[in-house]
Amino acid sequence: MPATKTKKFTPEIDAKLYDEFVAVAEQNGQTKRHVLEQALEFYLRNVVPSQHLVRPEVMNAFERSVARNRDLLERLAK
Repeated sequence: MPATKTKKFTPEIDAKLYDEFVAVAEQNGQTKRHVLEQALEFYLRNVVPSQHLVRPEVMNAFERSVARNRDLLERLAK
């Protein structure tokens, strides 16, 4: 099987988000690369297409609601 082509990039991201990302990879015995690739794939296959199905003002209101209620949503998820 031929090797997968790769691209190297070095984004700067929020420190807390990075720490959570690293912790998830470690907890699951996965590499950071694997977790990042899975997250990007999920975003590109699921989130991006859905953004075109909802009017932008509805999506903006939803995102504001999620941000405002993040603590509650995280507690409910547990």
